[in-house]
Amino acid sequence: MKKEYDKKRPLILVTNDDGITAPGMKALVEAMMPLGHVVVVAPDKGQSGMGHAITIHHPLRLQKVEYAYDIEAYQCSGTPVDCVKLAVDIVLHRKPDLCVSGINHGSNSSINVIYSGTMSAAVEAAIEGIPAIGFSLTDFRYEAHFEHSKSFISKIAENMLAEGMPAGTLLNVNIPSIPATEIKGIKVCRQANAKWVEEFDKRKDPRGQQYYWLTGRFVNKDKGEDTDEWALANGYVSVVPVQYDLTAHHAITHINENWKF
Repeated sequence: MKKEYDKKRPLILVTNDDGITAPGMKALVEAMMPLGHVVVVAPDKGQSGMGHAITIHHPLRLQKVEYAYDIEAYQCSGTPVDCVKLAVDIVLHRKPDLCVSGINHGSNSSINVIYSGTMSAAVEAAIEGIPAIGFSLTDFRYEAHFEHSKSFISKIAENMLAEGMPAGTLLNVNIPSIPATEIKGIKVCRQANAKWVEEFDKRKDPRGQQYYWLTGRFVNKDKGEDTDEWALANGYVSVVPVQYDLTAHHAITHINENWKF
């Protein structure tokens, strides 16, 4: 399956969690085409909220499919992370110069980065040493308008290709769903300290068996003007550098100084 690609052009892997037919992915492909040789490896169906899940209990299917603009494309039966793993190990003959994931239908700001399949695909690429970015639009609708996102996406991707990022890091980019003329610019910021307050709607199926439907509300108590939530609410594209090293370094000192073993 592996083939040679023109080494004079960057090799760009495009993936997502909304599935290979999602309009957001097509918009991302269009934004990447002027920057390099694009290869798509994406889930064959929606995989939102999968986080960093991988498939270990049943076989993975990988099928080459026709895609817009004659882009080389494959659909995978697994998770977004599975897609990146298969792309690196099976599809591509070399490590890509860039992996972009999205454009997600809906925000992945603040705590959503943990649950996001979009971001986990980008995190997996970063683990493999590939410069990676996850892109999201703050509009959950399938019919969301992605056109105004492309110029910001291209600018950020161009910088990533030219300058890279420190080892072990990647970018979480969220774009507000407002007219392009109202977007004030790009703001590099931190992840807001916000969370979902879950509520489970208890129901009964036609056979009288109970089941639960997850609902909830988003609560942001972080009033800082340096956060992604503030940036999005005030008309900026938010860019948050993130890392997959989850070590709480400040807690090491606390434990060493206060705990007794």
